[in-house]
Amino acid sequence: MSQRVPVIDAHCDTLQKVLAGEGTLGEGIPTAHVDVPRLRQGGVDVQVFACWVPTPYRYHNATVYTLRLIEAFYRELNAYGDALHLVRTAEDIPHVLSTGKIGAILSLEGAEPLDGYLELLNVFYRLGVRWLGLTWNFRNQVADGVADADTGGGLTPFGVEVVHTCYHLGIVVDVSHLSPAGVESVLKEAKGPVVASHSNARALCDHRRNLTDDQARAIAATGGVIGVTFVPAFLTPEPEKASLDHVLDHIEHFVQVVGVDHVGIGSDFDGLGDSRPPRGLEDVRHYTALHQGLRARGFTEEEITAILGGNWYRVLTQVLPTAGTV
Repeated sequence: MSQRVPVIDAHCDTLQKVLAGEGTLGEGIPTAHVDVPRLRQGGVDVQVFACWVPTPYRYHNATVYTLRLIEAFYRELNAYGDALHLVRTAEDIPHVLSTGKIGAILSLEGAEPLDGYLELLNVFYRLGVRWLGLTWNFRNQVADGVADADTGGGLTPFGVEVVHTCYHLGIVVDVSHLSPAGVESVLKEAKGPVVASHSNARALCDHRRNLTDDQARAIAATGGVIGVTFVPAFLTPEPEKASLDHVLDHIEHFVQVVGVDHVGIGSDFDGLGDSRPPRGLEDVRHYTALHQGLRARGFTEEEITAILGGNWYRVLTQVLPTAGTV
């Protein structure tokens, strides 16, 4: 097994652009922040690709839309198999490190595609999904999102089944976008690490999508990781001024609150809406600036390695199935 620790980004929405025909992962997507050439330039070894369902499909054809995203991804995998490798098991990550390929993890950003059927979670697992964000911003059959937080709703009985099944199968459980009551419910039901793939610190930016320090400590207590994200509105109350320094501020805050072993990166590249990326992090090529910025703030190389991927690697090694069980 390679001794090198991978660099891992826990969230991007680039598959939307692939499905729309704006380019290919292998050859490049001019309108995107992420593609294979730029992942290589940025030194990213493993990228989590989210399957997000746009609002018009959320309550109608969410399953079909998500299957189209996954099929678009598989077309890329078939066309560029020399560059991309689907991560299904814990052993796949050292494999991509040894072969020089980019590891790709499929995630669902919201449980709408399950349509209330636990069987569909098994189907998506067989298709390669290894990461589940339980909600986007709104209520679904699993839980309430942050936009519905006033209801005080946590996990539904179906949501509890989904969480337990994720741990049984080997799917990462992700609470980004979940209402506070939902986060609390997941932590109560957790059978292993809980993660927040792309959320920042509410203490620095009082946005509903960000985590309180108490939530961060509770996630860390499960062995989980919080992925600091590049969404300008989650970085600063003045999003038009968002920069690399704001990202570093959120990393430093979480390190102070929960320790360096529970902080990672979840860029949300290609999911920033109409916002421009933070200055200094214009696309995935600039991941190297994170390394330089952390070093300038006094982090050791060991700590930087943990933040840029080592902590995610630990969680994935713990949660994902082994090769002999898939």
